[in-house]
Amino acid sequence: MTTLTTLHNYGSTTILLTDALLVIDMQYDFMPGGSLPVAEGNTIVKPIAQLMEKFFAKGATVVCTQDWHPKNHRSFASSHGKQPYDPIQEAGLGPVLWPDHCVIGSKGAELHHDLSVQYCHLIVRKGYNIHIDSYSAFLENDKHTVTGLSGYLSSRGVKRIFLCGLAFDYCVHFSAVDGASAGFEAVVITDCTKAVNSPATSVDDAIANMKAHNVKFCTSADLSF
Repeated sequence: MTTLTTLHNYGSTTILLTDALLVIDMQYDFMPGGSLPVAEGNTIVKPIAQLMEKFFAKGATVVCTQDWHPKNHRSFASSHGKQPYDPIQEAGLGPVLWPDHCVIGSKGAELHHDLSVQYCHLIVRKGYNIHIDSYSAFLENDKHTVTGLSGYLSSRGVKRIFLCGLAFDYCVHFSAVDGASAGFEAVVITDCTKAVNSPATSVDDAIANMKAHNVKFCTSADLSF
């Protein structure tokens, strides 16, 4: 399995007014102790909070996303009488089923309290269609339903997006790919994301797909303001 910290192919860059920071799904259910925990997800909260403040102060755009599921969402293993992480191939779902998570109005669906939303221009909520999951900040898993984020960023003159958050092999991955497909230059900040690692090939598969779509990789130390 590839180590994320080895993925540096972008180099040093200065953040511009035409850049955006996309903070993906930094919610309690994805933190250690949550219903769908990402290992060490809590360790990237403060670095991301610092990036949000720096991007905002620079005049660049900051967007946060939230998984936002109704009860009995079809992506939940409990909705199928199966176990979390069991495989599924169903239109708009898969490749695995999940524990119940980020249910609308629940504590687990809230953004981590250390992320100051005062430094955020927009919050995009995704996955609220009970029949369709939504990994990407741009496009739901049916590959037809758009969130409106692309139009919002374009209207603000954004040309380049930097992505961080949870999880690398799912929502960060698909947001980067769909952002690149929408015409934005997409860069994943590798020290500000963590992976689910399920199934076992998910990280390597995500990296291969991102590279195929010309997504680049950097660290927060590569960014200057």
